[in-house]
Amino acid sequence: MISAFLGAPGVLSKAEQTELEFALDGIVGDRHRGLSRRAWDLTDKQPGGTERRNERQWSAVAQEDLNRVSETLSLGTPLTAGDVAVNLSIADVPTFSRLPRGTTLTFEGGVVLMVEEYNPPCSRMSHYIAEGHKASTGKKLGDSDFIEAAKFCRGLVGVVEVPGLVSVGEHVTVAAEMLPKWLRA
Repeated sequence: MISAFLGAPGVLSKAEQTELEFALDGIVGDRHRGLSRRAWDLTDKQPGGTERRNERQWSAVAQEDLNRVSETLSLGTPLTAGDVAVNLSIADVPTFSRLPRGTTLTFEGGVVLMVEEYNPPCSRMSHYIAEGHKASTGKKLGDSDFIEAAKFCRGLVGVVEVPGLVSVGEHVTVAAEMLPKWLRA
């Protein structure tokens, strides 16, 4: 893991940290923490406002994807995970954003995170990026430019399987979902 970020309630970006504390209901101090959340009208199966299970206790993105999005947008300074409201930046995991549900991320210190789903780029984030960043040419970004540039490389969201502390620089092992012992041949 190359960087870690924490987002306070009411703030879209996330502040850089040296470590994050994961509890069974999410990251301590992060605005996405909780066992449940309210459904969103545009992206959830349930009607907006319905209380549902929180599948977004943490978020992660590949630094290589952030660099690619930054290049596509012609940004002078590459985006960080905090710029796009993501908790973790991971390196050297090919096609990170396409890892399937059930994949686990196991950190050296024992924390285990489980992937729930892809984290699609949203219009609110795209507008935020357009407001706070300019192309290296000085050209202003359009409100939907980030959405187009970040398709299929926005990262993943998931739940905490094993709590604990994760520090920047800690090695992470990515493993596909394993069948339970009783199903393995």
